[in-house]
Formats: sequence, C-alpha cells, structure tokens
Amino acid sequence: MTSADTAPRPLPSTGDNALLAEAGAGTRVEFRGVVKDYGQTRVLHGVDLDIAPGEFVSLLGPSGCGKTTALRVLAGLEPATGGSVLLGGKDMTRVATNRRDIGMVFQSYSLFPHLRVLDNTAFGLRRRGVGKRDAAHRAADALDLVGLGHLADRFPHQLSGGQQQRVALARALVTEPRVLLLDEPLSALDAKVRVQLRDEIRRIQLRLGITTVFVTHDQEEALAVSDRIAVMDAGRIEQIGSPEELYLHPATAGVAAFVGVSSVVSGVVSGGCVEVWGQRIPLLAPEAEGEVDVFLRPENVRLVGASDPGVEAAVQESTFLGSFRRTLVRTADGSLVRVQHAASERVHFDDRVRIAVDPVPVAVRRRPDAA
Repeated sequence: MTSADTAPRPLPSTGDNALLAEAGAGTRVEFRGVVKDYGQTRVLHGVDLDIAPGEFVSLLGPSGCGKTTALRVLAGLEPATGGSVLLGGKDMTRVATNRRDIGMVFQSYSLFPHLRVLDNTAFGLRRRGVGKRDAAHRAADALDLVGLGHLADRFPHQLSGGQQQRVALARALVTEPRVLLLDEPLSALDAKVRVQLRDEIRRIQLRLGITTVFVTHDQEEALAVSDRIAVMDAGRIEQIGSPEELYLHPATAGVAAFVGVSSVVSGVVSGGCVEVWGQRIPLLAPEAEGEVDVFLRPENVRLVGASDPGVEAAVQESTFLGSFRRTLVRTADGSLVRVQHAASERVHFDDRVRIAVDPVPVAVRRRPDAA
C-alpha cells in the first residue's frame, strides 16, 4: 500500500473536468418481475426494484442469494427468463450489453497488462470510434477524477491493488454511462484501502449524479455508502430501505440477522411483548404467542450491577474496538450474548457479570420446534 492509496484527494472542480461538466441527473432503473432460471433451478423469483435517477442502491446478501445474477441481468450479461428490465423508462430486456450504456467494475481489475494506465482508461472510447486525441483527453479527465492523473504513463504491474481498481473505475466512468454497476469491487483489497476507496466511490458518485448499483456481501460497506439497500435471500428481496430503516426496523428475522450484529436468544411472546430472562421487551412486529428466537443488538444489552435486575453470565471474550468494547458472555441457559459497553469497563475471561436488556423493540422468529 502506498501513500497515494490512503491520502484524501480533492475532486477537480467542474470547470476543470469535462466528465464532471457533462454530469447528468441519472437514469431510472427498474426491475419488473425479473425471473432467472439456470436449467431447472430458479435463482431470481420475480424481483421487483425501482431505483430513482442518481440513487446509490446496494444489493446485499450472502453468497448464492442472487445479487450478482440480478446485476448481470441488468447489464445484459445474462438473459432474463421472465420479466423486464427498464432504463430510463425504456425496456432493455432484449437489448445487447454494448447498447445499454452501462459502466461496470468487477472484483478483478481486468486491466490489459501491456497497456499503460491512460490507454487502459481510454480503451472503451477507442472501441466506440473516438479519436485518439479526444480519447486521451477524456481518459486524463477520468484519471484526474479518481486521483491517478499523475500515474497515466505507468503499467498495471507498477500500481498497487487500490490504484488498479481506481483505473478500472475510471475506465467505467470515461464513457459517461447512464448507470454504473459495481460487482464486489473492493473485496480483493486490504481493509484500510477498502474503506478509503469505498468512500471515494461514493464521493465521485455524488459529484457525477450517476445511478449506481453496488453488489456486496459486506454489510458495513452497504450501510456506509448507500441511499437504500435491498437485502436479498434465495433470489428474493426481503426488504429495501435506507440503512437506518434496515438496522432499526428490520422487516424480517432474516434481515435482522444479516444486517448488523445480533445475538439470538430464546424468548416467549405473550401479551404483545416478548419475555427474555424475566424482562418484557416490545416487539418490532406482531407475533403469535409462543416460543421464539429473539435478536438482540449488542448496543441494547448492558452490564449492570450485582443488585440490579438482570441475569448472571460468564465472560467468554472481550474485544477492544477503540471507543467501546464488545464482550461475549454465556448465560446460565447456554445463550451466547454480545454486550457493547464503555472501553473503560474492562472484564476478563470467566469473570462473573450481570447483563440486562434495554426495552428497545426487537425482531423475533418462530422457533422451528415451536408448536
């Protein structure tokens, strides 16, 4: 990693950069009942999604949930089995990839090793018949946009991973596409560069006003940069909403389990609340009475004094995370529970503590063995 990867870069002003000067208001993207089959296996089950012009939407979910397939159908790299894909109100379902006016960045950088950075960036323009001089000028603008104008004459092997991915981003942007698609573009980078580049992508996207669809399995990435997030599972969208909506008001237990960190403990629903360790906690959504699994966020579980209401537990591990600690404890019933507390509250393995749950509404799911 070099200093060029981590140093913040001011974006050029609109007057200095033709790409920014021609930035538009974005294009609406719509999935209407999109179905995708591979042989006898259905991987997308009637996906409906409406992305506003200039919006940054992440498709978030575990491996195999269908998020990359949805992106490839949007790009035209995979044909839809059913339903339709619209860009700017126009049905593009049967339109070839090279006629959809889409820019795409993949996990692998896919740069041509024999071409210099400037030529790699200008490649798409040259394929479209843009003259050499004009293509070079526009490629230089795109490289300036991602902070790599000073490396235009280098070859890919002379760049770090973060720099190579910036070149790939510049190459996707230089053709001024209506929509930008990002397929796990940060997963091959180390943690510090990943965070820096993710924030830079968001800043550039806001400056260009380009509609962006970002595929990731990393919830932190999605929460950090998205206007909205579509959480996918088994080829369906379970919930779509702002990062705050998904975290604070998950629509399903699956969303609660995947977005953020949760501990799963046993509880009993009665009278519109769920009882956990003798405490009654409100529900995010109505649930039939009976035994359930309860999803507890670490920040809603606290360490309390020996005489305070709560339940006894034994410390399993404690992790220092800068401004706070996250401690894993085991209760007498065998539940493993994460507790978030002040960094000054130090605990050690096998310490006996008491924990209590704040009365914050929680998500629950029916237990498989519940009648």
